[in-house]
Amino acid sequence: MSKPFPQDSMLQENFAPVMAECVAPDLVVVEGEIPKDLAGTLYRNGPNPMFPPLANKHHWFLGEGMIHALQVEDGRVSYRNRWVQTEQYNAQRKAGRRLIDTAFGGQGLPEAEGVKRNVANTNIVFHGGKLLALDEGNQPVALDANTLDTKGSWDFGGKYQGPMTAHPKFDPKTGEMMFFGYMAAGPGSPDISYTVVNAAGEVTRADMFKAPYASMVHDFITTDEHVIFPIFPATIDVERIMKGGPTIAWDPDAGSRIGIMARDAGVGTIRWFTGDPCYVYHPMNAYTSHEGGRTRIIADVMKYNRVPLFPNTDGTKASSNLADETSMLVRWTFDLDSNTDTYTEEALNDLGGDFPRLDERYTGLDYRHGYYAALTGEPARGKPFDTLVHADMKTGKRTEYRPGPGKFVMEPVFVPRKESAIEGDGWLVSLLYDQSRNLSDFIVMDTDDISKGPVARAELPTRVPFGFHGNWRNAG
Repeated sequence: MSKPFPQDSMLQENFAPVMAECVAPDLVVVEGEIPKDLAGTLYRNGPNPMFPPLANKHHWFLGEGMIHALQVEDGRVSYRNRWVQTEQYNAQRKAGRRLIDTAFGGQGLPEAEGVKRNVANTNIVFHGGKLLALDEGNQPVALDANTLDTKGSWDFGGKYQGPMTAHPKFDPKTGEMMFFGYMAAGPGSPDISYTVVNAAGEVTRADMFKAPYASMVHDFITTDEHVIFPIFPATIDVERIMKGGPTIAWDPDAGSRIGIMARDAGVGTIRWFTGDPCYVYHPMNAYTSHEGGRTRIIADVMKYNRVPLFPNTDGTKASSNLADETSMLVRWTFDLDSNTDTYTEEALNDLGGDFPRLDERYTGLDYRHGYYAALTGEPARGKPFDTLVHADMKTGKRTEYRPGPGKFVMEPVFVPRKESAIEGDGWLVSLLYDQSRNLSDFIVMDTDDISKGPVARAELPTRVPFGFHGNWRNAG
């Protein structure tokens, strides 16, 4: 019999897992109407621990992944959820209890020896005909796009066996998928892999290089001409770990190092820029500019002053309250024709948040419209974001949707009204948690003015726990 989950803020309220897999074929649309031209599926991934942690130690990032799918067609919405059945999941399901720690640095139980650790809980993308559940320490896990049944780890036809970021980038012109993996030569190594996969899902490039130091590299940035590898001082130090120190720790003395490479060049050409210590979980977008005879890269990112949710190098703990660390939307400019290794920073607005997204037809290109989740109310334990933001990157104008007290938003995902629509003309789809009902809703907003609130809201039969990322796949 499973024991209760402990009183940990990352295991309570809407951080708590849902313990049932279900299918709801026809959700009740309680507000407005689902747009008739909106057809496809919103997939969402997040940690959903299947059993309580060992020794009551738990990190939000290490719960087993659960996929939630909202399928939209002809004004109707259906829902299903499934755990990603990794080797880790299957071993624990067979044992009927937790075998592998949900704490960084934990060893797990003896029965877990030889079981591959893979939570597949961070993002989910569709590429080359495959639906892939991702975390950043393993190969992707392939799923059935309709049933969400797990098919198994995917190695791109035997061409890539290393870890893959949960944030691959997709070139809107070529259809290529680009990704990296950190600690690519083994635990604690500074080696980074860089891989390009064509639109058919075939590996066309595979490289390896050494970063200035080993760290947790959550995301990266691409333009139509360049790749940007940000290395931030959330360090992974084998010597520190061997002495009993934290696996990942904030080490501001290491500084920030940003590597830039032309997409058609070799990894030996990477140029490293140096910046103040900070952390960026998620960039919004970047593009390469050729003006005034100079080549510059403009990168818009959500910048934290320190890495949230991880301790200092001496083991002193970081707060478990996400509201204590807020990232701000800033613009970094790299002048590739300068003789310095520095870059400039400009604050773009004064409302912090995270989970930035854009009209992804403009990934890597000069763009205007960005979206993210923000906190505008009073910070409260276990309550991450209460507002969705539409930021006009050209005028600085900001439009906000605030659902009201006790309601919390998740990552927004943009869907074009039609493929030929101008940038930013479409829908924002997302999930909304209502604390009073302890249930989640699927919401659709018109990007013409998100402050008017949803044009449609459908009630789910369950909660979708606060998690990480998702993507939209058009029908057909």
